[in-house]
Amino acid sequence: MADKYLVQPDIDFINKVRANGGESLKKCFQCATCSVACPIAPDRKPFPRKEMIAASWGLKDKLLCSPDIWLCHNCGDCSTLCPRGAKPGDVMASLRMMAINEYATPKSVANAVNDRKKLPLLIALPAIVFIVLGLILKMLGINWLNFSPERIHGEIAHAQFFSTWLVDLVFIPLSIWAVAVFALGLKRFIADMHKNAVAEGKTDKETIDVKGFLSALVRVIPQILKHNKFSECSENNDRATPHMMVLFSFIGLLIVTGVFFITLYVFGIHGPYSQLNPIKILANISGIALIIGAALLIRQRMNKPDEVSTYKDWYLLWLVLGLGVTGMLAELTRLADAAFLTYLIYFIHLMLVFHLIAFLPFSKLAHLVYRTVAMAYNEYSGREAKKA
Repeated sequence: MADKYLVQPDIDFINKVRANGGESLKKCFQCATCSVACPIAPDRKPFPRKEMIAASWGLKDKLLCSPDIWLCHNCGDCSTLCPRGAKPGDVMASLRMMAINEYATPKSVANAVNDRKKLPLLIALPAIVFIVLGLILKMLGINWLNFSPERIHGEIAHAQFFSTWLVDLVFIPLSIWAVAVFALGLKRFIADMHKNAVAEGKTDKETIDVKGFLSALVRVIPQILKHNKFSECSENNDRATPHMMVLFSFIGLLIVTGVFFITLYVFGIHGPYSQLNPIKILANISGIALIIGAALLIRQRMNKPDEVSTYKDWYLLWLVLGLGVTGMLAELTRLADAAFLTYLIYFIHLMLVFHLIAFLPFSKLAHLVYRTVAMAYNEYSGREAKKA
């Protein structure tokens, strides 16, 4: 005898799905074309048809904890082939953003990051933080801002203008904060995801073996780096190259930051560094790739008016582009000996870095973490993608 499931529609949830980019949800008449069209949906419990049905009924508890909304890479094949124009890809994107909000803590920050009306406050926040901490340092006798900075070896140095100690005093705790928020969210997410998979027959594993899960995580990392799933899409496969450029740019810049941090605090070697320094070359290549990748993604969105683009999408894209542009301009104006410009641009760059780190667990960029974990769980669970 089939199990009974008591359906309790959440009208508010349905409205939120539609407001977050899934406004075409109710056009779906459950023909399953989307699941057939999707090149990366697993054979067992394929998506996105079941997600469209659950979203139409407002079944929040079945959706936000599901790994399947993250296995979707927004290929666009399902939306293009949908006979009703229901755009399942946009609905899945809406669900992913709602899942990020669901697992991010505190909720007040998550709501603020995704509310365009709060953007002026978020822009002002890093400036306030730097100024307040700077004044505290000044009272302690530490000079954090120098309007007539001395040059090192005849060159402008950002650290002489804006204290490296103040920058690290802000960004190190901020990074710990972001990791802590992710850790709390992922703890709940993994437990809920496994519960969902067991209930819906997506796995036969009763418990999560940590060693097995970590092994699965290691196996999916190459897939992510190669963007294998993007290459299987037909409608939006042109997204693969710029998306990969942005991903590898962030990886490259993370490596650069780590190396220079060790160089400064372990070996006591201050910049500016030679342009022929291998790490400096990596930084420049990563910065240029970040700008080009972000610009291409923005152009692609502008060229596809039929694809829903929400405030969350544009916030992330312009933030990434802003990071790349201000980072490169801060270097170019420094090399051009334009002191005023380089210090101004450097300050703006620091404000954008603050946004990137502080709001990472709450913005669309959090998909990098949640999708990776969901793909690892799918690998661990034993579900297989459809064979061509």
